[in-house]
Amino acid sequence: MHSFWLRANAVLTFSVIILAFTCAMASVSDCFNSPSPSAQIQITNINWFQKQRNGNEEVFVFVAAEYKTPKNAVNQVSLWDAIIPAKEQSKFRVQTVNKYRFIDQGSNLRGKDLNLTLHWHVMPKAGMMFADKLVIPGYRLPKEYR
Repeated sequence: MHSFWLRANAVLTFSVIILAFTCAMASVSDCFNSPSPSAQIQITNINWFQKQRNGNEEVFVFVAAEYKTPKNAVNQVSLWDAIIPAKEQSKFRVQTVNKYRFIDQGSNLRGKDLNLTLHWHVMPKAGMMFADKLVIPGYRLPKEYR
């Protein structure tokens, strides 16, 4: 007969091996998972997000105005953001003045083109974070403003 401690050691070792195998399989499964929530954006309308079947903790969403300047290839100004914590809150309609100020220092953006970009970051309970974006081109700033 084996002692109590020998049996406890065997059970504990087996449990740790199973846990390590489960963690390894969860990490490998992230390589094959590419969640992509669907979205539609207009200048004042965000329509459709849905929680993926893999049990996401939350989705971080933000709208940015992106433009080019001679010094920088990509400039971003965040206009609106939100965190979608639950499936029940995944459909929403927002009509608001932008949350953050869009400041043109030096009036260099008058009459320039910009893109509205909807970014989303899917933050799962476990595994890799996934980020994607939807670019809506074709917006132009006015030539005259205060």
